[in-house]
Amino acid sequence: MAKKIKNEEVVVEEPVAVVQPPKKEKTTPKDNWEVKDRTYVLTGDKTPLTYKIPSRHTTRHALLWYDPKSREQREIRYATNQNSPFKDEQKGEATLGHIVFRDGALLVKKEQEALQKILSLYHPLKGRRYREIDDVVQAQDDLQELELEIDALNAARSIEIDQAEAILRVEFGSKVSEMSSKEIKRDLLVFAKKNPKLFLDLAMDENVQLRNFAIKATEAGIITLSSDQRTFLWASNKKKLMTVPFDEHPYSAMAQFFKTDEGLDVFKSIEKKLS
Repeated sequence: MAKKIKNEEVVVEEPVAVVQPPKKEKTTPKDNWEVKDRTYVLTGDKTPLTYKIPSRHTTRHALLWYDPKSREQREIRYATNQNSPFKDEQKGEATLGHIVFRDGALLVKKEQEALQKILSLYHPLKGRRYREIDDVVQAQDDLQELELEIDALNAARSIEIDQAEAILRVEFGSKVSEMSSKEIKRDLLVFAKKNPKLFLDLAMDENVQLRNFAIKATEAGIITLSSDQRTFLWASNKKKLMTVPFDEHPYSAMAQFFKTDEGLDVFKSIEKKLS
């Protein structure tokens, strides 16, 4: 008797794709990163023998960098045997290093790229406690200073002796009256070389000459300044010329007075007596 073969239903299950949640991408900004030795210097006037800044994240010194792609704070850690400045990218046992400035400076060789990136890109104290020296920017700054010095020296060479005297009074006061014309020209060139910006500002300031004019008039005994430095008077008849406004330098106030209609008449009268 023939056996009946039971037809079994074969169910083939389609494989179910397991969807993994997307991994958060992490960024490491290194576009345009130039491989070179880099120098960092402390900001301010002080250059201590040694100065240490934080080299890893702690509760006391936060050393974190916000990653805009992953939207996470990433922990920064300087390890001498690791290629990345980020703790989450460092593999195996990490040998922690210190970041120490000596005599106000720190030279980091191109081989120490992780340390360079910490200092150049991620460290929160950059711009506050230290800065990176940029050779191009430094050259540009040096060039501007040299050009300013040349402009000041050229201007000093062409300035008339009266204006030179007026400018030097800012630096030397009444001592200028005792100097010869050669001494004035020499000291003017020295002043222009040492302080080119201040020199050019004074050379362009018309009040400097007017202030010097008032000082010369006082030294010549044409006008007098009261002992309280509040009133200018004619020396001959003690008639009041002007009252010095509160909190103003008397000769600066007199320079402003010379620009008024009344002051212009006084200026012309003094000019005649000085000549």
